[in-house]
Amino acid sequence: MTNAYRPKAAEISRFTDSYFARTRAVIEKFGDQEVTYAVFLRRPVLCTPRLAVAWLEEVARVQGIRFKIDLNYPEGAWVGAGEPLLYLSGSFKHLVELETIYLQKLGAACVAAYNAYTMCIDLPNVAFLAMDARHCAGTDMAELMAYAASVGSRAAQKEAGAKGFVGTSTDSTAHFFGEAKGRGTMPHALIGYAGSTVRAAEMFHETFPGEPIVVLNDYFGREVTDSLEVCRRFPDLAAQGKLSFRLDTHGGRFLEGLDPQASYAVLERHAPKAIRGYRTDVELRYLVGTGVSAAAVWYFRERMDEAGFDRVKIVASSGFTPPKCRVMAFSEAPIDVIGTGSYLPDSWSETYATADIIAYDGKPMVKVGREFLFRRP
Repeated sequence: MTNAYRPKAAEISRFTDSYFARTRAVIEKFGDQEVTYAVFLRRPVLCTPRLAVAWLEEVARVQGIRFKIDLNYPEGAWVGAGEPLLYLSGSFKHLVELETIYLQKLGAACVAAYNAYTMCIDLPNVAFLAMDARHCAGTDMAELMAYAASVGSRAAQKEAGAKGFVGTSTDSTAHFFGEAKGRGTMPHALIGYAGSTVRAAEMFHETFPGEPIVVLNDYFGREVTDSLEVCRRFPDLAAQGKLSFRLDTHGGRFLEGLDPQASYAVLERHAPKAIRGYRTDVELRYLVGTGVSAAAVWYFRERMDEAGFDRVKIVASSGFTPPKCRVMAFSEAPIDVIGTGSYLPDSWSETYATADIIAYDGKPMVKVGREFLFRRP
């Protein structure tokens, strides 16, 4: 059983809000009605309903009940704030306890898909890797987020020909991206274990011969020096484009060789328009600040090219939110792949999906202020 089908139908009463369970008891005492729910979010999203719908259909199958699900938008379509994503109709007695759980499976996924889409649209020539699993609150959320990234990615691929998300970091969610296995090579822990960046690359290569290598290069704070040493150790892989370096410098320091003045200088050489004109404090930090800035990416590319390793690829990670991706786009940062978990919603309150009944036994009725739900898209 995948996460999409949890909790099991027999466990619903344990996981639903208690007032829904009490409402079911009232309905059983005073009589059932046919109802229609409108399900919506209060902000623009991409329609990402598959896991919620799959769970509802599994509940109906197990419990031997019937209800009707009318999806108003295809998967991946843009949905405006307050517009119902779907209408759910059936027995009030059977539907009332399901609300808590299907909303959990819907809201966050729709917002995450929207965020993933915007990042892919802003950087259509960059591939993305979903590395959100360790930032998720359990495996259920990890499945929701990987599914969301795949939906947002496909929408951007269809609209703009974007490369989008090419995979994920875990085997369990790789299928959303048409793959059998998760992607990734080495964590910082392996470099500490090996004792040097070069030795970590050697150990990986000996263990997985023939595979491309992605090397983390910030463990010792020598991003350029250690990367050049790895290139010289594996010149054939570098020349074949099978050697990549993952820039993951944390926000407490500059990449080796940079400071504020040098950061401005490197952007002046490569993307002068990016630093001319008004920029917010956040944009300036992403452009010339500490960590993996646009200047850091450009500077690293310079150093590799000057040493003759122009086919070495750059994988960037560390806080690649939609706003940071926009900065990388207008600075034309030479990134090949972005590893991100930052399509996860920044503001969790934005992910709250809501369901309101809009008809009882065919009679239209909804609480005051939600009359807009009567308007079908």
